[in-house]
Amino acid sequence: MAGLAWWVGVFLSPAIRTATLGSLDPVAVAAFDIPLFVIGSGVAALGVRAAAAVATGWTVLVAIALATYATITTEAGWGVLIMLAAAACSVIALSFVVRGRVPTELIVQGPFAFRPASTRRGTAANVTATMGQLLFFWGFFLLILPSAIWWLEQRWLLALPFPAAAAPTGLMLLVLASALGIASAVTMSSTGGGTPLPSAMPNRLVIAGPYKWVRNPMAVAGISQGAAVGLMLGSWLVVAYAVVGSLLWNYAVRPHEEADLERRFGAEFQRYRHSVRCWIPRLRRN
Repeated sequence: MAGLAWWVGVFLSPAIRTATLGSLDPVAVAAFDIPLFVIGSGVAALGVRAAAAVATGWTVLVAIALATYATITTEAGWGVLIMLAAAACSVIALSFVVRGRVPTELIVQGPFAFRPASTRRGTAANVTATMGQLLFFWGFFLLILPSAIWWLEQRWLLALPFPAAAAPTGLMLLVLASALGIASAVTMSSTGGGTPLPSAMPNRLVIAGPYKWVRNPMAVAGISQGAAVGLMLGSWLVVAYAVVGSLLWNYAVRPHEEADLERRFGAEFQRYRHSVRCWIPRLRRN
């Protein structure tokens, strides 16, 4: 229905056509997209797996092709965002058609599978490893990825004006969130006998420091850092990237992490989960 509404807008509004397709011929694109995506999605909604696979594959291909076109020509930037959203939703829908659910467990496989840290490694080694992890992940998720997103936002002509106070507000938030992240990481590695990395998780349930007030202070810190970088860059797409990251972590990663903690720590973790919130601290702890 969303795809059909978009095509109606493309043929009725020159502004929508220019913003989403640039100089591309809408008739030529519609000749492929309407049967493969719009009609294909409708057939897939009836439970036809082949149609779901075709619609998803086509949508992913179009998203990649349109992103390449927009990067080269600086046209159709808003169309890229629409197709990226359509591709993501199509992949999720295909998962439901084929498996009846989204296989989020794939995220915590391989190097990100949950494993306790070696008990032979001392506190100093755990703290050192944790600091190395912070440098790597912060460099990638808070510098490299936001810089790439900001560049694409400029290239695709999607930038929106930010108030003058956004940058200093972002800097203040970044400092506070980074302090929370470091404090949480040091607390986990020094008292838990492990690191924040899933492949070397703590051997003891950590309820000290920031963990006394919120169950996932490092996630709170990381998401706040991402939003702060977006404010500093004046990039709404980087802020959106932080929001999407929070949703992905909350609904795809956190359930598996908490299931692992419950398996390993049992009633102790259940009491902790009951008394300490995930995101927002209680003013009065039970």
